[in-house]
Amino acid sequence: MSAAVTPSSPPGAAAPAPFVLPTEVGEADIDMLGHASNIAYLRWVQDAAVAHSAAVGLDMEGYSQLGAVFVVRRHEIDYLRPVVRGELLELRTWIDSASAAKCKRATEIVRVGSAELVVARAMTTWGFVELTSGRPTRIPDSVRVAFSQPTMRELSALRNLEASPSDPPPPVSA
Repeated sequence: MSAAVTPSSPPGAAAPAPFVLPTEVGEADIDMLGHASNIAYLRWVQDAAVAHSAAVGLDMEGYSQLGAVFVVRRHEIDYLRPVVRGELLELRTWIDSASAAKCKRATEIVRVGSAELVVARAMTTWGFVELTSGRPTRIPDSVRVAFSQPTMRELSALRNLEASPSDPPPPVSA
């Protein structure tokens, strides 16, 4: 049994503001049980990621210029409540963490109205790969900055701080 999908933030870091994409549950989203199918939830997770990327200037043309693109390596979705035709949803997504050549994107699907209610949570692992070879490649700092993620240099500095014992502050000279 796997653990529930729970987004995290690095120690001492503020949670990133989510990108929000409104959507409505449509007829094509409904399965034979009368509620949105698991395929619809998966599509909404993908739609939110693609829209977020485009909103920060990284549509397919932007990725083509970089010579690399994100591809899905893994999806985990916790289905919490059903939704039905006509309900209004917000797809809320953000980059939860990033390493050299992959990142984890968190998504919450929220029913909006008189009382907001999270109906699903997802965590997607995205690999950054070269367009020509499909081989993993480092996520450029420009991409990290676009998604408000630390650069590799900043990540290295954070890791060094976490690994070293707390040193006394340097003396203050007057």
